[in-house]
Amino acid sequence: MRTYLKTMIAGAAMLMTVVPPAAASDGVVTVKSGYSVAETVVRIKKDVLKKGIMFFGVIDQAKLGKKAGNDVRPSRLVMFGNPALGTTFITSNPEAGLDWPVRVLVYQTPDGQVYAAYSDFDWIAKRHGITDRQAQFKMATEVIQSVTSSIRKN
Repeated sequence: MRTYLKTMIAGAAMLMTVVPPAAASDGVVTVKSGYSVAETVVRIKKDVLKKGIMFFGVIDQAKLGKKAGNDVRPSRLVMFGNPALGTTFITSNPEAGLDWPVRVLVYQTPDGQVYAAYSDFDWIAKRHGITDRQAQFKMATEVIQSVTSSIRKN
């Protein structure tokens, strides 16, 4: 019985270590910001434009919630992208358009901490069954990591 229990515990521990972080979080990458929601959005926009990436806009979800009678903590959806890169994914699978342009959700938790969250590009590739764009997904990952590095305080 003891051997069986040890085997079960060891097996469960091995299974837990095999799950990749993106799968464990359903493909959401979260970055802690050192700034307010407003300043985080400003920093992301500035970095995106500096890189020559198209900036599509910001949706203030808290403002929309207030108009609808809902109390929503500060939350803004930032949209940007590079059509030359993003549309290559859509040529592989039109449903990839659900994930393009890139969207970063900047939000504040009840304790006042601000985060930026975005969809993991490897997860997007798997979601849409795209296997012919590894180099482009790698580039997109490097860009979003660079953009979100602008919101971390040193």
